[in-house]
Amino acid sequence: MGTNEDVFDGQPRGLPEPISRGRALYRPEPGPAIVRHLKGYAPFVDFCAAQGVRAGELAADPERLIWFLRRFGSPIADDSALSAAAAVFAGNTIAGLRPDAEWTAYEGAPSTVGNREKRFETDRLLEALRIADDAAVRGLVATLLDWAREEPDEAPPMRLPMSPAAGQPRYVRPDLPAATYYSRNGEPIPYGRQWEEDGPDPDSYSVDSHPERFAGLHDVARALIGHLTAVYDVDVQTDPAHARELLMERQDVRQAVKVTPRRPGAAALTFVLTGYPGVVVHAGVLHDFPFPVCGCDACDETVETTADRLERLVLSVAAGGYSERYPVGRKRWSEYALTAFDGSGSESGQGEPAPTSVARLHDAEIRLREAPGGWSPWPLLGS
Repeated sequence: MGTNEDVFDGQPRGLPEPISRGRALYRPEPGPAIVRHLKGYAPFVDFCAAQGVRAGELAADPERLIWFLRRFGSPIADDSALSAAAAVFAGNTIAGLRPDAEWTAYEGAPSTVGNREKRFETDRLLEALRIADDAAVRGLVATLLDWAREEPDEAPPMRLPMSPAAGQPRYVRPDLPAATYYSRNGEPIPYGRQWEEDGPDPDSYSVDSHPERFAGLHDVARALIGHLTAVYDVDVQTDPAHARELLMERQDVRQAVKVTPRRPGAAALTFVLTGYPGVVVHAGVLHDFPFPVCGCDACDETVETTADRLERLVLSVAAGGYSERYPVGRKRWSEYALTAFDGSGSESGQGEPAPTSVARLHDAEIRLREAPGGWSPWPLLGS
């Protein structure tokens, strides 16, 4: 009979569905199950027993576990099955340190465990422990224990967007130019499907071969502005000065358009078309969203998938699916949450605000107090 995997609370489960990187930022509804007790660590439990140590005692004492993994790093690394099991066991222990910690899987990348603020890649953790000196190990232990003691932040509010009104015009994406792009060797580049399971070529991270493939995003942005004007009661102003709405200054501004809904408590959108070519959208008061996020060959974005994300953001903000918070927690971070207008999923982000003036941060704090549950849906024309 095999070893029971009952060291941690709850039933052991498999990894959640991988989150796609570079193609979709939205989780499919109702979202992957939260996994805090990952299965697959039985060989490590047997290894602990062979060393005269109870695995449950290590799970309850992360400091002791770290030093155990350090001591036996070489024999663990020599056995691939044991190494994988030890990584799972370490991750489950880390997940048990905080109520908001969980396992996350990413498409084409190692799984991690942690919360929104800090995540740990346990495979690398084991390798680092094997070669680290005692001072580095003590530093890791201190980091884990400090993280475990921090108070969890309240989850951001997730707004439910309004359904389209009867007879409301639907947004239609303009035709995007089709083109074939070639490498320096004259071979066609299959953007969006360049890389296999091994991931991108390391040299591709510094290469931006054909940024011109994103030129169609300007047409998409203009079509979205036209749609917003046709459906909602808004004020539209085209003025390069509106590029100053962005928190991060851009030197290659080609056009800036601010669309402001005529309803208190609804978030304005500022579209900045750049010479890259690309689009940056400032939504609400403290968040900029660039399209593309990165045009390098490694990220492998296409104009189609980038247009998908641009449209989701804009239409979801107008439908009332967007919220912001500032300041959040003792670190006074800014945060946003977005629920897709079509019910396809949601996303959120948190971190230090982009560099800006104290006055602007103070103004954002005041304005967001007036929208504690999130920004309101935009008013429809004639309503």
